[in-house]
Amino acid sequence: MPQNEHIELARKRYGFRLDHFERLRKKEARSVHKQSKFLQKVTGKRAKLAQRARYQEKVEMQKKIKAHEEKQSSEKKVDTGPKHAVPSFLMDRENVDRAKVLSNTLKQKRKEKAGKWDVPITKVKALQEDQMFQVVKTGKRRTAQWKRMINKVSFVGENFTRKAPKYERFIRPMALRFKKAHVTHPELKTTFCLSIIGVKKNPQSRMYTNLNIITKGTILEVNTSELGLVTPGGKVIWGKYAQVTNNPENDGCINALLLV
Repeated sequence: MPQNEHIELARKRYGFRLDHFERLRKKEARSVHKQSKFLQKVTGKRAKLAQRARYQEKVEMQKKIKAHEEKQSSEKKVDTGPKHAVPSFLMDRENVDRAKVLSNTLKQKRKEKAGKWDVPITKVKALQEDQMFQVVKTGKRRTAQWKRMINKVSFVGENFTRKAPKYERFIRPMALRFKKAHVTHPELKTTFCLSIIGVKKNPQSRMYTNLNIITKGTILEVNTSELGLVTPGGKVIWGKYAQVTNNPENDGCINALLLV
């Protein structure tokens, strides 16, 4: 018998300790705190490698959670036969459950420029950098000043995974993260609470667009599937652009006007 298999042999003969599984459960529970303590103390290249591995773990965890939460699937429905007579032009269509809100048409529309419509607000007041960002001092003696706290409203998607706080350059406060906007239809004269798909363009700067910062005059892409809008060809319009008409950080909500 190899000298390193005496534990396995003892377990085969006499079984586990009475408190084996309880000790194992407690050890797993403590491992989270142990890992957290290690990540807070580690420095240098080991810290970068550890944070990169932890970031990958978080991304995988988010994907698994989303996969479990997603009830709908893109599998084809089992054809049980129509309850009523189906017109001839619908015979060859396949019934597919929509697992995602966005379609390929919307993805193509994202690539189009937002400046093809006459926007209600043509000019906006330029904002200084100190109005947009607040310097966050870090380090043992608070001498490092490379972090920035975003003072304006920002949009964060569902798949967003925050970086480790130690390496996060731009901090988005939870209270200033918005996912819905009050969009007014100019022809219907009604307001709808629609979910935001993304930030198309921020007139202040391209960097603010990449950071998904929402200020007055920003062009948003909103989900209009609830409105029932259709194209002349009969296809459902899933998303449209809207321009923000207020200062969201002051009002606590996003008011926008739909670009028709």
